[in-house]
Amino acid sequence: MNENELSFNQAQKKVDLWISEFGVRYFSELTNLAILMEEMGEFARLVARKYGDQSFKKGEDPEGISKEMGDILFVLICLANQMGISLEDALRATLKKNTERDKNRHKENQKLQT
Repeated sequence: MNENELSFNQAQKKVDLWISEFGVRYFSELTNLAILMEEMGEFARLVARKYGDQSFKKGEDPEGISKEMGDILFVLICLANQMGISLEDALRATLKKNTERDKNRHKENQKLQT
C-alpha cells in the first residue's frame, strides 16, 4: 500500500479523529442512519441521471457521484465506529461468506453468459 492509500482501519481512525476535532461528538446512531439514507438517495438520483433515462437538471453535477460515494462512506464509517465494528473484518467475513455460498453460482448462471 502506498502512502496515498488508506485501509479501512486507517479510515476509521481518521474519521474518529475528525469527529473529535471538528464534530464535537458523533450524532446518534439513528440520526446517522437517517443521514446515510439521505446520502444514498442523493447517490441514487445521480446514478439514475447518468445511467438511466432521465437527464440532469440544471445545476446538478454529472461528476457528483464520487462526492456522494465519499459522503456515504464517511457516514458508514461513523456508524461502524459508534458500533465498534471493524469494516475490514466485516468485509473479510462477507467475502468469505459470498465465496463459500456463490463460488459456482454466477459461473453457472446462463443469464450472465455472453
